[in-house]
Amino acid sequence: MSSTTVQAIANSDESIRQRQLYLALTTLIAAGLLLGVSTNLAKVAHGIGIAPLAYLTWSLAGAALILTIISWFRGRIAALNRRSLEYFIVGGFLTSAGANLVFFSAVPHLGISFIALMFSLPPLLTYVGALLLGMERFCWWRATGVFLALSGTAFLVAKQWLAPNADQFWIALTLIGPVLLSAGNLYRTRRWPPGESAESLAPGMLLGAIVILVGFSLLPGWSLDLSTQSAYTIPLIGIQAVIFASQFLLLFVLQKTGGPVFLSLIGGVSAVFGVPIAMVLLAEPVLPAFVPSATLIAAGIISMLIGAKACGRHVFRSKPALGKQS
Repeated sequence: MSSTTVQAIANSDESIRQRQLYLALTTLIAAGLLLGVSTNLAKVAHGIGIAPLAYLTWSLAGAALILTIISWFRGRIAALNRRSLEYFIVGGFLTSAGANLVFFSAVPHLGISFIALMFSLPPLLTYVGALLLGMERFCWWRATGVFLALSGTAFLVAKQWLAPNADQFWIALTLIGPVLLSAGNLYRTRRWPPGESAESLAPGMLLGAIVILVGFSLLPGWSLDLSTQSAYTIPLIGIQAVIFASQFLLLFVLQKTGGPVFLSLIGGVSAVFGVPIAMVLLAEPVLPAFVPSATLIAAGIISMLIGAKACGRHVFRSKPALGKQS
């Protein structure tokens, strides 16, 4: 093979890598933007009188319908068996029903700035869980990242907890959200149905989440009723459904082009978009502890990214979760 041919192949490979990097960065920004918008829409929904449970359930139902149609046209429908049904229910609860219900319910009480930083924690907590389960090797860079991020979170929570008229119940409850998403990352990795793609499993996971949320609606004080006087109710739910479905599709692309490193950045990117949107459009003040907490969490994420490169390949690889990341 001539040197000219070798150089041409090398240039072609470099061009492909550059295109993949550009696609990964574009997809990351789009996915983070949608997650930031989604958090703001949850606050808008509360403002016009839509209960978080009803808003989440009907939005997920619309997203499930969209993804089911797409999967059907692509011929990527997951097989129904005991393993896949378990995956749909458990995975749907951890990453779609439970975590989203916590975050959507907490937004009116704690504000978008607080919730936005919670989205940055799942990748860090996932590493801790994977380490404890023997799915990862210990890495000082990653351990430092976890320490920095948790320090930032502790500072934020402490400032909120000690603030006048602090809603301590919602502060404590919201901390469950990142734990659920992290548990979902670990569960999906361990229990991923053999031979199935992420695209084929997405509709079933959303349907599993809907089943769980409908079960919640049967409890006293819970309802899926949408009887509100606002003309924006149905359009708002429709927009949220499209956002949910789009997040899933973008996560598939990001998983293929950017891998787990780019997936871990979605929460941080969502905060970059979500907080300014809340400040400008919803007139929400930034929490006093937001900047130092965000700085520590960002430093933690950077340390994790350095660790991903410095510590070599790892056994654990996270699977994409719906918007709330994981």
